[in-house]
Amino acid sequence: MKNKLFRISFQRRKIIAGYLFCLPFLIGFALFFFYSFMQTLIFSFNELQLTPIGYELTFVGWSNYSYALNVHPSFPMDLAAEIGNLAVNVPLILAFSFFTAIILNQKFFGRLLARVIFFLPVILGAGIIFRLEQTDMITQLSLGAAKPGLVFSGTALQNLLLSTRLPEQFLQFIIDAVERIPLIVRASGIQILIFLAGLQSIPSSVYEAADVEGATAWESFWLITFPMLSPLILTAVVYTIIDSFTSADNELVSMIRSTAFTSQGFGVSTAMAVLYFIVIAAVLGLVLQVVSKWVYYQE
Repeated sequence: MKNKLFRISFQRRKIIAGYLFCLPFLIGFALFFFYSFMQTLIFSFNELQLTPIGYELTFVGWSNYSYALNVHPSFPMDLAAEIGNLAVNVPLILAFSFFTAIILNQKFFGRLLARVIFFLPVILGAGIIFRLEQTDMITQLSLGAAKPGLVFSGTALQNLLLSTRLPEQFLQFIIDAVERIPLIVRASGIQILIFLAGLQSIPSSVYEAADVEGATAWESFWLITFPMLSPLILTAVVYTIIDSFTSADNELVSMIRSTAFTSQGFGVSTAMAVLYFIVIAAVLGLVLQVVSKWVYYQE
């Protein structure tokens, strides 16, 4: 009788395990994020004035939000441009990281070194290295490398592709993708690791059974590899969107930060931050709603 009382079904154990995995995030959210977020909401509805003993808040209602959306010269356009960049960057980053992971999962000499090289941009894109990239010398070198006439410059590449007489929109997408190669490579390190872990978790017996049944490599990819990696594709999509919206080189984030120290005030800056948060949440919700329909979960 006692054993029956403490017996838990397998499905309930999985649910409990899911809550335990979420528990560190919930604790961190409650301790470090919730208070700051509520304070940001309060600031966004007020005008903040610094005083010798701290600060004073003057309630202004929706004025800060109205200023950010209707008066500020660049916030709405920068926000729309950021969403447009996201629509281009996310598919390119996911495609590059997915097929790079498939290549790195193959057995070849120097595989470990190749994996380190592909993850190196993540390290180089952090901390002091990223700040060095923002210096005038590096910027001048980058601008100098993009002078017209070079093979991979925008003008030379466009002239080359125009000779192929492909559709103009398709050509522009290719040109944008080529110009974004440094950004794509630097933003793909974590996603490559995610896909590598997923590829190595697929049992080899599944592919052996497919070979016995006469499946081609193409059929194995679409019927085995892609469906079994679909949950991790969703994870990579969410990570890529958040990383793109909050990256250190995001101009909109820098603009919101700098607005706090201008004449527009801290209230307008926090209103922009809240609006930006709402946009990120809306984009994530929409993407999760759409992508989740094609995710395959093993029972």
